Amino acid sequence: MPGFEPWRGVAERNSSEGRSDYAPRVRVERLIATCRVVLAICLFLAIWLDPSTRPAQHWGTTDVLLAAYGAYAVVLTMVAWLVRAPSVTFGLVTHAVDLALFSLFVYLTERPASPFYTYFIFAMVGATLRWQWRGALWTALVALVAFNAVGLYEAKITRDPGFELNRFVIRSAYLAVIASLLVFLGAHEQRRRREMHELAGWPRVMPQHPAAVVREVLERAAAILRAPRALVVWEDADEPWLQLASWSVRGEFHLEREPPGTFDPLVAAPLAEASFFSRDAGATAPSVLGVSSNGLEEWREAPLNPALQSRFAVHAVLCLCLRGECVAGRLLLLDRWELTADDLVLGEIVARQAAASLDHLLLSRRLSQAAATEERVRLSRDLHDGVLQSLTGAALKLETAQRMLETQPRAARQRLREIQRLIADEQRNLRFLIRDSKLPSRGAVEEASLDVRLHELVQRLEGVWDIRVEPRFELPDGAAGPLAYEICHVLQEAVVNAARHAGASRVRVDVREREGQLQIVVADNGSGFPFHGHYDHAALSALQLGPVILKERVDSLGGTLAIDSSPTGARLEIRLPSAATGA
Repeated sequence: MPGFEPWRGVAERNSSEGRSDYAPRVRVERLIATCRVVLAICLFLAIWLDPSTRPAQHWGTTDVLLAAYGAYAVVLTMVAWLVRAPSVTFGLVTHAVDLALFSLFVYLTERPASPFYTYFIFAMVGATLRWQWRGALWTALVALVAFNAVGLYEAKITRDPGFELNRFVIRSAYLAVIASLLVFLGAHEQRRRREMHELAGWPRVMPQHPAAVVREVLERAAAILRAPRALVVWEDADEPWLQLASWSVRGEFHLEREPPGTFDPLVAAPLAEASFFSRDAGATAPSVLGVSSNGLEEWREAPLNPALQSRFAVHAVLCLCLRGECVAGRLLLLDRWELTADDLVLGEIVARQAAASLDHLLLSRRLSQAAATEERVRLSRDLHDGVLQSLTGAALKLETAQRMLETQPRAARQRLREIQRLIADEQRNLRFLIRDSKLPSRGAVEEASLDVRLHELVQRLEGVWDIRVEPRFELPDGAAGPLAYEICHVLQEAVVNAARHAGASRVRVDVREREGQLQIVVADNGSGFPFHGHYDHAALSALQLGPVILKERVDSLGGTLAIDSSPTGARLEIRLPSAATGA
């Protein structure tokens, strides 16, 4: 039977997971089986309590069959409730047996006047529950054919004088009317299931291209609400433009933007905060049904901006509010003429999904822009701490070599060779930086231990800045990680500041791990900072004191910086989470 197969997969999947009790088909079979028992008992009691309703002919056979049917109904109820997942054909077989027995009961009793006539209604209701409108339609056709065949047999073949034509016609009409209602109910239920299925299928991951995201949103919304065309109009807080996108079932899609205020106001003032629909928005006095704080209300005025209505030839329209974190606008479903109040409820859900998808698009774009900005800041900081500082040191060495050319030519040549090596090293580092926006050999950082990297840094700083560095490193064996590169730059920035700005000739550097933190202490014999005294991280931030680049690096690593400054030198204490080393 059509409509049955989709539930087969649900029942089988739930059965395999041990949850077959919750499959919709299982619940339907249990309900029908229970009602079958109740109906059989009620008819049996009605005939037993009121002998006048007992059929004049075949009463003995009817009683036996009715008792057998009652037992059969009890057995089916036990199967439906005790078996965790009745077979797929269970409903089809029992439904066919019911129809055959109901037709036999009607034939054996008073035929068109038979009290068993109500069994046909029970069969149609059961078919609607099982297979929606298709089940109701085919069952009604079978019931009408069987009922009319019995009536015609009595009227034309046996010519029973007790045959009542008016009762026969009225009961046939009853069956037809009830069948029509059940077919409509089944179609309504099937449509709601389809809408729920499509809502559940709204993609969690949208395409990356903005136009593809908007097109997907319009296609999904139009499919759920069965609209031939869809239009979305929204404003993005980041851009001073009014965005418009239209889609049609013919595959046409257009994405454009207009200056702000092009369609201002987009909807009539009384509808500014309401979702609504109209079957002819272009009429002189259209009927508009919308949702307000008082429920559904009707307006008699043009709901849309005339320029928008004319540009997109809007007639039948379902206009929904788009309210997201980043977007505000309207979603319009066009050219669907059989709109109802139910579509407003479904449309509100669709609009929330559409707003969430557009929000995701805009937030992703903001995140990408923020990441690009952060990368530019990091790159500029790395250039400042690496290449630019080394070039500054090279310039100082060149000045020294120039003064030594006449008096100490051999030492000057040595200095020039050192400058040549320094420039070659920085040229290699700059090439790495340009290639993948990561400073020198990030791979080397990950391969070498932090201790090795720190000793290499000390040698390099002494060679470039002519400063004596006294290192003392107490690190766990094998301490390394991708952020070791950042830690080296923290130390480099602190030492270079002491040599370049404080005129220090000797710097003591301690790096050790204490109580789950990496402690870096840099003490120099220079002239200190312009401020004197002790300042912790909070005070430095509040008063905007201290080296800016160094504070930014420490903040980015989740650490703290404290400074003790005096005319005879400065002491910097930096604490970083030990995870920063990868230990």
